[in-house]
Amino acid sequence: MPTTTLDRRALNRALLERQLLLERAKAPAIEVIERLLGMQSQASNAPYIGLWTRLRDFSFDELAQLMKDRGAVRLTLMRGTVHLVSAADALILRPLLQPVFDRMVRSAAWGGAALDGVDRDEVVAAGRELLAERPRNPGELRELLAVRWPGVPPDALEKALRLWAPLVQLPPRGLWGESGQPTYATVEEYLGAPLAAPDPGPVVERYLAAFGPASVADVQKWSGLTGLRSVVAGLDLRTYRDEEGRELYDLPGASLPDRDTPVPARFVADFDNLLLSHADRTRILSDEHRGRVMTVNGIIRGTILVDGFVGGTWRFDRTKAAAAVSVTPFAPLTAGDRDALLAEGARLLAVSDPSAARHEVRIGPGG
Repeated sequence: MPTTTLDRRALNRALLERQLLLERAKAPAIEVIERLLGMQSQASNAPYIGLWTRLRDFSFDELAQLMKDRGAVRLTLMRGTVHLVSAADALILRPLLQPVFDRMVRSAAWGGAALDGVDRDEVVAAGRELLAERPRNPGELRELLAVRWPGVPPDALEKALRLWAPLVQLPPRGLWGESGQPTYATVEEYLGAPLAAPDPGPVVERYLAAFGPASVADVQKWSGLTGLRSVVAGLDLRTYRDEEGRELYDLPGASLPDRDTPVPARFVADFDNLLLSHADRTRILSDEHRGRVMTVNGIIRGTILVDGFVGGTWRFDRTKAAAAVSVTPFAPLTAGDRDALLAEGARLLAVSDPSAARHEVRIGPGG
């Protein structure tokens, strides 16, 4: 039987449906966090925007309370970046992704040669002992680890501990409107539960449920792991091809929406995994516009979706007099899309800046 080919628009609509961007869902925030297999939290406020754009009746307080109650936590996970995940998924994903962190710690940016001769198990044991006493910030960890390893740069020791040991960032870090340096505890101590045994198969299936159909390279891009071809080969999956002939995999029972399904204009959070979870991002972001969204210093700007594809960027602009959402379209907007973005921006400001004296939604030249 010939393999079905899915064009870019079909893949776009499938991705948007699974990411809850065709229609807002009515569901608890924790269910959506788990459905998405976590949310990028390099920018600590980004998950609030990411949930708001996917959910009906979402309150920022709902996520803040989840974090305060330890139902959701922030820690280094996929691709070695900070993610917000459920407590249950923290215990599943953190041990599975340890090979990613082991590669990172060998790089110059994270320690590299400065850690030659340093025993990993000893660093982890020392770190666990320090954090069992109480949560600590990076400065405290550097100071205390340097006493044990006086010939090693303290910064390298602290970074290595964050990669070698499973650490979570504690609130108020990650709460809307809060700031300050991270404070760390071990995952097991903070959640009162052990880490799970690594099992990539179920995680790959959950990735496909959130981002598929996708190639092996896509799964590896999302996770940072390598060598997943054999894992994918061992699963019961349906196969497709994309327009370039690449093999794509999907869950057998997963449906695909019509490629012409209309998509409302949307605001997408900065660093959102919608843009970061495929080796081939053209199903959502054209190569032409990639440099305007993904900067050379690693910033991933907030984006707008126009007909389901990235059609511009947006940001908050705040002054004492007003809170504003400023939109920069990449091409002229239709009257319908412009009106939809104005309405969406007003909705966003109502929840993000409820006490501001004035709200403004600004659409720049081209819009």
